[in-house]
Amino acid sequence: MGLVGPIEANPHLALSQSEPGVEADVMVVAVETVNATTMDLLRKLCTESTRFCLVVDNSWNADYSTAAEYGVRAVLWRADFTPDRFVHVIRLVNDGWADFPSSLQGGLVDHVRRVQCDVLTPRGLTASGLSAREIDVLRLAAEGHAIAEISRELSYSERTIKNIFYGLMKQLNLRNRTHVVSYAIRAGLI
Repeated sequence: MGLVGPIEANPHLALSQSEPGVEADVMVVAVETVNATTMDLLRKLCTESTRFCLVVDNSWNADYSTAAEYGVRAVLWRADFTPDRFVHVIRLVNDGWADFPSSLQGGLVDHVRRVQCDVLTPRGLTASGLSAREIDVLRLAAEGHAIAEISRELSYSERTIKNIFYGLMKQLNLRNRTHVVSYAIRAGLI
């Protein structure tokens, strides 16, 4: 009732049952500890658009990447739980935001740094899946530079710049250079 009451009391929220075929905007899951068992549960519950808010008693003992992959967008420690805070977190997640306690944010940032330094950078990749060269080309194109200007700025041939754009259009299934640049901006790649 501690979780149901604040939802039922708020006119902007509606409670729905967890049933096959019923898709909630935000799914609340209360657990004692976030661990492999929790991740298995989330994997079973998640769909492409599922966003989870976890209410957690004790501790976090799970992989951050897996949690993000399954749709975890907020964690609320039970010790910090108030009805107002709970409703606020649900609304944030529903609006596309995330909310994690400070104690998890540091671990999440460390995890991202380790993945970047140990896995991606040695292979010439970034978290976006694009190379540093592709990002530089997109950034300059977004600033309004023509192919020739990008070529001079980065010391690549014009043919190389055009090939980078062609590769991105093919990889991302986009129509033209303008489409590639606008996609990169909207997706937060540059």
